[in-house]
Amino acid sequence: MEMTFRWYGSKFDTVTLEQIRQIPGVTGVITTLYDTTPGEVWTREAIHALKEEVEASGLHISGIESVNIHDAIKIGSPDREQYIDNYIETLKHLGEEDIHLVCYNFMPVFDWTRTELARVRPDGSTVLAYKQSAVDALVPEKMFESIAGDANGAILPGWEPERMAKVKELFDAYRDVDDEKLFANLKYFLERIMPVCNEYDIRMAIHPDDPAWSVFGLPRIIINKENILRMMKMVDDPHNGMTFCSGSYGTNLENDLPDMIRSLKGRIHFAHVRNLKFNSPTDFEEAAHLSSDGTFDMYEIMRALYEIGFDGPIRPDHGRMIWGEVAMPGYGLYDRALGATYLNGLWEAIEKGAARYEAK
Repeated sequence: MEMTFRWYGSKFDTVTLEQIRQIPGVTGVITTLYDTTPGEVWTREAIHALKEEVEASGLHISGIESVNIHDAIKIGSPDREQYIDNYIETLKHLGEEDIHLVCYNFMPVFDWTRTELARVRPDGSTVLAYKQSAVDALVPEKMFESIAGDANGAILPGWEPERMAKVKELFDAYRDVDDEKLFANLKYFLERIMPVCNEYDIRMAIHPDDPAWSVFGLPRIIINKENILRMMKMVDDPHNGMTFCSGSYGTNLENDLPDMIRSLKGRIHFAHVRNLKFNSPTDFEEAAHLSSDGTFDMYEIMRALYEIGFDGPIRPDHGRMIWGEVAMPGYGLYDRALGATYLNGLWEAIEKGAARYEAK
């Protein structure tokens, strides 16, 4: 296992590489070319410059999150071929720069959905939160407007203003796309890209839908054990894998997170480990990574990853805003640094406990 930290790049992130380098046990970053648009080819020169910047700080690029997928690919429109070709070219350039992990998602319109970006918790920290009744009271076109004021001036991933300006148009484009068609379009995309993934040893790690149910009637397919196993079987290639995000799969309390991990041995390429606190099954908020601060047993999640021999990158996710920090909601320094240290501590305890048991 390698502990990593998400970093949006020096132009967009309030957290610096120097600060990340000082978090105990963090050796790599999960990053992106944040000023590119879905469907655009990432040039090798831009990737190389990003890699050089990271490595100059004493860290390295552990993976990319994300190379976003153009809506034409998800919808299955005739122009998808050009966008898939562009994606393949980007993957080739990443492989040539010795980068071998890509996290991506296949969510229509909204990459993730929250109804609050700064819900105040009893300790005074603020967190991302979701309440289904708030979604039910909105029309899709007003979704971004309802949360934009709490973004602290940041451009939120998946919620870029130019994209949100086209929400009604996007909903119209997805009108005939149901779960089965979305699965078929995902299969087509994966079959097209697997040859270059095999050539350059690029592990594709699909991120689950968040929350793990339909929002505004849009199809959502990467939501549970049954569906992710279906995806693994429909393109049965080791480079077709997943990002295990405890906070996304965990939005549905019926998902047994440790069991899901154990059922996907060999296909989990990347892990986001975070905690949620539920007020009801459809009203939840981000919590500190500490188990007792939320609903999840973080020890059992980390133990399951350890027991399947997971050796990929892990990153803490969606930290609280604490100690007066002002940053992109969910992506400040302080609480995620605490989370990384806590997760590293759990891993060390599990690892040493297993070694002592085996020695008896």
